Amino acid sequence: EQMLGSIAALLVLYVVFRSFTSEETGNEPPGPRPLPVIGNLLQLDLKRPFKTLCELSKKYGSVFTVYFGPNKVVVLSGYKAVKEALINHAEEFGDRHVAPIFYDINQGHGILFANGESWKQMRRFAITTLRDFGMGKRIAEDKILEECIHLIQIFEKHEGKPVDTTRPLNYAASNIISSIVYGSRFEYTDPRFQNMVRRANENICVLGSASIQVYNMFPQLVGWVKNRQLVLRNIETNSRDVKDLINNLRETLNAHICRGLVDCFLTRKQKDEDSCTMDSHYNEKNLIFTVTDLFGAGTDTTAATLRWGLLLMAKYPHIQDQVQEELTTVVGNRQIRVDDRKNLPYTDAVIHETQRLANIVPMAVPHKTSRDVMFQGHFIKKGTTVFPLLTSVLYDESEWETPHTFNPSHFLDKDGKFCRRDAFIPFSAGRRVCLGESLAKMELFLFFTSLLQHFRFTPPPGVTEDELDLTPAVGFTLTPSPHELCAVSR
Repeated sequence: EQMLGSIAALLVLYVVFRSFTSEETGNEPPGPRPLPVIGNLLQLDLKRPFKTLCELSKKYGSVFTVYFGPNKVVVLSGYKAVKEALINHAEEFGDRHVAPIFYDINQGHGILFANGESWKQMRRFAITTLRDFGMGKRIAEDKILEECIHLIQIFEKHEGKPVDTTRPLNYAASNIISSIVYGSRFEYTDPRFQNMVRRANENICVLGSASIQVYNMFPQLVGWVKNRQLVLRNIETNSRDVKDLINNLRETLNAHICRGLVDCFLTRKQKDEDSCTMDSHYNEKNLIFTVTDLFGAGTDTTAATLRWGLLLMAKYPHIQDQVQEELTTVVGNRQIRVDDRKNLPYTDAVIHETQRLANIVPMAVPHKTSRDVMFQGHFIKKGTTVFPLLTSVLYDESEWETPHTFNPSHFLDKDGKFCRRDAFIPFSAGRRVCLGESLAKMELFLFFTSLLQHFRFTPPPGVTEDELDLTPAVGFTLTPSPHELCAVSR
């Protein structure tokens, strides 16, 4: 009897599921046949879904459908499809898909996981303010160079002994955002700062876990997942710390002098309240989540790219030699500046190639269609989740000579001059392109070159270059697996 009940229940679910998928009008993107309820779950490696999706694209082409549980996702693969969607159809593909875990976190506030008018205003505000605080200009450059001094000191303290690069690089990247957001940096020994960075990092690892993926597919069924509780606890604690920091700034606020983004926001919020602006988006929740979004997006990605860069230098010492030779010839011992970049083509190529190979955000942050769209002969319905597979662009075999090898000459012409490549889009593209792109590029250049001016990076004693592992750890972004390197003073 129980058996019959189970079969009946499954049949009902199957009928319901078929009705969901029966609007297949023949010109929807193809894809593997989904099973009732679980969709294509059995075909997906939930720890590294981007790998499975790249495999599937070989069979189903550059635009295909896959079911994450009951949720339909359209995947875009390869440079041509991703560029056409995000740039030529920026409006249609420009909304953000907010998975259940992210809705739990921010209820649609902030920038990263938001849509509509609130998102537009918060993004515009953040871009304008970042610009005012020197993103891409001399002020930001000075802040990064000041941070370089602290970072170099941390490595010097280890006196060439093995060190895990995670913390120092996370602290350095986080402090650049801190100085722009709060108007001041933190000491690396500040326990509150250490805990905030640790919790943000832990969340980025956990958000890529299989259990969170399953929660996003079946939120009603598995809300108790341990990792979900951990993420929400971390968010709550970090939000409390952010509130505290904001309140300290509020008490010393001077409407005529903005020390950082928080001051600008509070001043604008006050102005809206004074003029009784009814539907102002300048509220406490938007402030807290705009701040945490900037930290989440601006710390982990930059720090992870730098960690990949140092790991690759230790693994390929002949490339490190060439970078250091170029730095010595062009810059010598003086402080490096952004202006030097144009005279350091090889170093610039190495940084770009690190970003390409590291492939930090392999599936981008998921998009959603804002209206029905015909795309490359396929019909995609409004509200469909879309994964622009950035990994398939950065490793596109028709765009890169040796896509799976670390090869700086991807970015050099025959005369050794730096050359741009269209398929280099690690920051994504279109309406949702990373708003801190120019700041991140500046940080990567100045941190990387300053460290290589001062240190030679080598594997720890007893480990050969070949043994350095380039397999990424599991997470929402791809960071190197845990490792140590020696930073030997030059």
